[in-house]
Amino acid sequence: MVNSKSEPKMTEIESRSLANNYNDIHDDSLGDVLILDSTLREGEQAPGVSFTMRQRLQIAWMLDYFGVDAIEISPIISPDHKESCKRIIKAGLSANILAHVRALPEDIDVALDCDAKWVAIYHSVSDIHLKHKLRISREEAISRSVNAVEYAKSHGLRLRFTVEDASRADPSFLKIICKEISDAGADRISLPDTLGILRPIGMYNLVKTVRDVIDTPLDVHCHNDLGLATANSLAGFEAGASQIHVTINGLGERVGIAPLAEVVVALTTIYNKKLKVKLDMLKELSDLIEMYSGVRTPESKPLVGVNAYKHKAGTHVAAIIRNPAAYELVPPRAVGNRRRIIFGELSGKHGAAFLLRVLGLNSSMEEAVKLAQGLKRLRCGDLFELSLSEELEGEALKVEDKF
Repeated sequence: MVNSKSEPKMTEIESRSLANNYNDIHDDSLGDVLILDSTLREGEQAPGVSFTMRQRLQIAWMLDYFGVDAIEISPIISPDHKESCKRIIKAGLSANILAHVRALPEDIDVALDCDAKWVAIYHSVSDIHLKHKLRISREEAISRSVNAVEYAKSHGLRLRFTVEDASRADPSFLKIICKEISDAGADRISLPDTLGILRPIGMYNLVKTVRDVIDTPLDVHCHNDLGLATANSLAGFEAGASQIHVTINGLGERVGIAPLAEVVVALTTIYNKKLKVKLDMLKELSDLIEMYSGVRTPESKPLVGVNAYKHKAGTHVAAIIRNPAAYELVPPRAVGNRRRIIFGELSGKHGAAFLLRVLGLNSSMEEAVKLAQGLKRLRCGDLFELSLSEELEGEALKVEDKF
């Protein structure tokens, strides 16, 4: 058996760098990436969600302090949304505020009335949307899109154009309409996987298809219908997209889009990207949106869920006591969460020894083994859990030193 005291502890960074032998990430091959949060637009499209004006303002302030690059809100939904958009723009936040509108001059006028500097214009491009949603031809879709871009630019606006349902559009038509929109003056073009139908290589190919015909900066907006939103967003980034759309907790239409926490932590840990975000606010943001939206955050939600840093199995707990990097990608405090240890039927001798130490009992290994066996004999499953403060984590290290 290897004596852990004689071996240097592997840090989280060292552990991740070994994983990158398989991830095959080359830092110099990927450019910078921006984060656009759509909680105030896409998030409010989640079933049962409706924020008040005061809540929208607080969410915008917190997202700006967290460090996102852009915040999206739709002023055309209702007078209340329009007033929210106005106030957020007037607040003078560091993030770009995008007024989300249809490809119609009257919608763009609403954004102008809000003193918007950026608009996010959208229009469907798939044949099924053109035929059954809008009942127009491809040629009409191009005309409407180009006219909207030209109208916005003529009023001094910067704009991102979203080609809705791009993942189901005819690739040849998609390239044509994106080229027309780019030539008309769009500052960015967003490629959404509107139904969450793509796998990561599909999202990569979608971005590359458009990137090969235009130089306009690209966004990705990935829905989570098959649970692939985060993976697809990262694949789009690898293909050349420079802005990823997210929402807090992944809220959005149907089952939502890529969650903020997963995307920013993946970018910083796997891709080693230097984002200006405050990662330790992630749990706070998650809790805020859970409270305001009424949508309960799953306990198993990565990074911000209450189970994200719970350790139960005896061997896992023993490893966590020796070195948390054994079972934690990033420390819980890095994302504002807490580490917890569960005691019960699955507890082992190291967990039992830690529990005895916390209770102020100087135990031997024999006593720790007896406690662990006693917990198993109860056959009551999980009995209780301890949330580890810095002081309790210090006690865990004393257990490791002793045994």
